[in-house]
Amino acid sequence: MKVAVASPPFPKSIEDGLTNLEQLVKKAAAQQADIICFPESYIPGYPLEEFDIEVASPENMQAALDKAGRIASENNIAIILPMDWHSSKGKFNLAHVISKSGEILGYQTKNQLDPSEDKIWVPGTERSIFEIDGVKFGITICHEGFRYPESVRWAARNDAKIVFHPHCSGSDSNVDEELTEWGNKNNPYYEKAMMMRALENTIYFASSNYGMRYPESASSLIGPDGTCIAYQPYGEPGVFVEEINPELATGLLARRFKPELYGGY
Repeated sequence: MKVAVASPPFPKSIEDGLTNLEQLVKKAAAQQADIICFPESYIPGYPLEEFDIEVASPENMQAALDKAGRIASENNIAIILPMDWHSSKGKFNLAHVISKSGEILGYQTKNQLDPSEDKIWVPGTERSIFEIDGVKFGITICHEGFRYPESVRWAARNDAKIVFHPHCSGSDSNVDEELTEWGNKNNPYYEKAMMMRALENTIYFASSNYGMRYPESASSLIGPDGTCIAYQPYGEPGVFVEEINPELATGLLARRFKPELYGGY
């Protein structure tokens, strides 16, 4: 399977986001990618204070999803599209999975919200496994993938070969320290957490961040041994494509987990 990880610019509007999505999808499809993942809440954009975010109504979110489905079909590539999504329970932060034919296969909600997000979204309560071209995968969104490793272990124990991780970290205007080296000991912990999610489960881990000027982590693909296979250079919007070998994602360490040793866990 060829996996594409996108680092789009922060969207100026929903339409701008879809325009950038289509451009990056076309670039990934030209390299025969089978699936592409975008960052957290990409449509309409993660609610950072420095950006003006277009209001996400049920109507414009459905229209955006419909357009993304057409883009997937026209380019024969599956898309993981994180969005705001309205439901009877409230507004979810979720990621839709769109097949190569444009069919909506389902979605994964963000279930472990960051404390700062409690008034923005409602948490989901279920986890799902998806499948494209015979390869099973899971999705964990930002905070829950960084700080709740159980979300990734669940997917690995349910035969996921790769877990996709849409997230948002960084800024276009504010920087404490500009990153220059992937995984440097002085970097924020995010890239180290990516390595651990792959290594501790013996699976691939693909993390997608916005292509902001001052990211706190790079969009990255980590192998089952914890090695960084590829990453997007800091501050450069774009997309990279890498081939993975699902047979190497054995899930060995995840399957050796013994939940009965931890009462009530």
